[in-house]
Amino acid sequence: MEGGFAGRPCSHFGPPFRRRGSRPAPPGGKWRPGEAVARRALRGPAASARSPPEGPRQAPPSSAGGGAAPARPRRGMAARRGRAGDPRAGFRRPAAEPGPAVPQGLIRAARKSGQLNLSGRSLSEVPQHVWRINLDTPEEAHQNLSFGAADRWWEQTDLTKLILASNKLQCLSEDVKLLPALIVLDVHDNQLTSLPSALGELENLQKLDVSHNKLKSIPEELMQLSHLKSLLLHHNELSHLPDGFGQLVNLEELDLSNNHLTDIPTSFALLINLVRLNLACNQLKNLPADISAMKSLRQLDCTKNYLETVPSKLATMASLEQLYLRKNKLRSLPEFPSCKLLKELHAGENQIEILDAENLKHLNSLSVLELRDNKIKSVPDEITLLQKLERLDLANNDISRLPYTLGNLPQLKFLALEGNPLRTIRRDLLQKGTQELLKYLRSKIQDDVTRPNEEPPVTAMTLPSESRINMHAITSLKLLEYSEKQAAVIPDEMFNAVRSNPVTTVNFSKNQLNEIPPRIVELKDSVCDVNLGFNKISSISLELCVLHKLTHLDIRNNVLTSLPEEMEALTRLQIINLSFNRFKAFPSVLYRILALETILLSNNQVGSIDPLQLKKMDKLGTLDLQNNDLLQVPPELGNCETLRTLLLEGNPFRTPRAAILAKGTAAVLEYLRSRIPT
Repeated sequence: MEGGFAGRPCSHFGPPFRRRGSRPAPPGGKWRPGEAVARRALRGPAASARSPPEGPRQAPPSSAGGGAAPARPRRGMAARRGRAGDPRAGFRRPAAEPGPAVPQGLIRAARKSGQLNLSGRSLSEVPQHVWRINLDTPEEAHQNLSFGAADRWWEQTDLTKLILASNKLQCLSEDVKLLPALIVLDVHDNQLTSLPSALGELENLQKLDVSHNKLKSIPEELMQLSHLKSLLLHHNELSHLPDGFGQLVNLEELDLSNNHLTDIPTSFALLINLVRLNLACNQLKNLPADISAMKSLRQLDCTKNYLETVPSKLATMASLEQLYLRKNKLRSLPEFPSCKLLKELHAGENQIEILDAENLKHLNSLSVLELRDNKIKSVPDEITLLQKLERLDLANNDISRLPYTLGNLPQLKFLALEGNPLRTIRRDLLQKGTQELLKYLRSKIQDDVTRPNEEPPVTAMTLPSESRINMHAITSLKLLEYSEKQAAVIPDEMFNAVRSNPVTTVNFSKNQLNEIPPRIVELKDSVCDVNLGFNKISSISLELCVLHKLTHLDIRNNVLTSLPEEMEALTRLQIINLSFNRFKAFPSVLYRILALETILLSNNQVGSIDPLQLKKMDKLGTLDLQNNDLLQVPPELGNCETLRTLLLEGNPFRTPRAAILAKGTAAVLEYLRSRIPT
């Protein structure tokens, strides 16, 4: 073995995997990268002379016991002395400019796993040895010749996943082509202004993420990536796309949002396998009609563009499930005769004035219809055909009257109507939650049938109050109202006027009350609905706790910090609004009022909830905890399966993430259940 391993390592190791022109794999077995090289190293230099190294990169060294070999070019003594004691010096490539180092441990692990994550390392360029990770002989090959099972460097795996996200890269080297086995390349959140044409040679690439960069164009060569399934280009500076986009026939996900695009290539029609297309936040004025040829498309997002119309052919997209058209300039919606699977239609913040029956009657699968902030004046009776509708948002339109049959929609869990000039629904009723509103609409259906030509009755909220006491409201509407007076106390004559009349509703909101009027106890045998909102009440008196017929209690916008335990006696209470108070804890007495269907507790300082107690409230359908101080959401809350509306936005917890919250209550509960320890 003298002359082989003694003194210095063999410097004629070949490359760690098979190259073009190398000998074929041995019969009966698959060629393992670097295997022949390792065998020659074990046999010694004499055998190496008979089996020349496979790669043309390095000439074999002269050896004391082997055959003739080309002499190594002589180097200066100073250079040799400078490298004395470093046996790897002869294998190193010229040093690159100094930069953040890539730990060798990562490189070694990547050779075994085929995955390399270099995200968040402040790299201004990719080190050359990363591109050559499967070409150059690893340094450990010259350090460890025992070849134990854990050190089989010649059995390396080709790199298939490379993550370079969140660095400071301004360009990518053409040497990216030296990684032909790449399946995933993630370079998002850098400073790239262009992409190398060599990307087109990565024929195995399936996912490419170059989002959040400064790209102004896409190289034509990118269209050669025939196996690409996911292409993320959002948050760049693209103003146009290559005409050959249709060549990416296997593409399933394409995100072009937040660019400067003004049109879409007609070749998009060839993307027949595309499932998700995001065109949001661009400058599109129209969509090509050929887009309807995307027969696999399930999600189309065109939010925040300049669209004035939608091509009628869009309605023929039979696979479409989610359509986002928010924040455009649409004046009408298209008909959807073929969109039998459409589940979500978001068209808020447009200029839509008319909602026709033809727009709705084919949408049998629709569960979300969002039309807020438009100019819609009426809602057609055909909206009741949407039997699977769960969320209907009509806020901030010009709607003056609703079809009462809306109350019969069996799946409707959320109905937003605020900001409309409704004449037939009291404003305070709009604040009581969806279920109460639907109950009211159902109660009016019979009246609507028996008195179809009668003008809608004037409601208590719009009655003129020329006199101090409105006896008409007391005797006919069973309403005792003294609201918006900025009064510190309720005059005694208000209670005196009630006499023997059974008042069911009390409205003392928008005053300066510091306490609940003591004489309210006189109404305990009849009152069902009490509104004390927008006052300065700091505590709940015992007089309120004896109103045993109470079903609705509104005390929002006060200065409450707690509720008395005596409220447990309100066994019929269904809806309570405690929003905009100063609660730091969820009022424990509420857990024991099992008739509660709606708890509105937003905009307080609640820090925790007890999911086990909430689960016992088997009638609770709506729980609003928005804008509180919840640091965590207990996973057991997912077991509260009666909840139809759970609102948690605006809290400081980290999970569930906003993306999950946006999917709605069912998705949040499912996520929470999945987090319950088993």
